[in-house]
Amino acid sequence: MFRGSAPTKIDEKGRLKVPTGFRRHMEERYGKDVFITSVLGDSVQLYPLQVWEEIEARLAALPSTDRAKQRYLERVSYYGQQGRLDGQGRVVIPPLLRESAAMTGEVVVSARLDHLEIWNRQRLQTRFAEQPFDEEDFNYLSEKGI
Repeated sequence: MFRGSAPTKIDEKGRLKVPTGFRRHMEERYGKDVFITSVLGDSVQLYPLQVWEEIEARLAALPSTDRAKQRYLERVSYYGQQGRLDGQGRVVIPPLLRESAAMTGEVVVSARLDHLEIWNRQRLQTRFAEQPFDEEDFNYLSEKGI
C-alpha cells in the first residue's frame, strides 16, 4: 500500500523520477511496468500495471453499452500510455497529459493506496483552497467508520 506524499520535479524531457520510497514499494510488489493516465486531465495517475489490469478486468465485466464505462475508457485511453520505470526510477509522462496536467517543474507525488497521483504543486494548492475538506466530509467518513 502506498502512503504519504513527496515533492519532486519533472525534468526537461518530461520524465518523473518516482520518489525512492514509492519506487521501492512498487518494484518489490509489482515490478517496473506501469500505466500512466488521467480521467480529467488535471493530474496524472500512475498505476502499477498489475493494479491497472485488475481495473480493466472489472471494466470488462460491465456491458459494452454502459455509458459511464464508455466515457471513462475514452478518457483514460486518450491520456493513457503504458510505460516502464527505467534504471533510475524515471518514467516519461505522455506529452498530451504532461501539457493538460501542467506537468512541468515542481510536482507532488501522492499516495492513493494502490496507485500514485501526481499534481502540479501550485495547481494542487489551489485545489485545496477551492475545495476544502469540510465538516460534511468528516461526517461522511465518520458514518463509514473512518
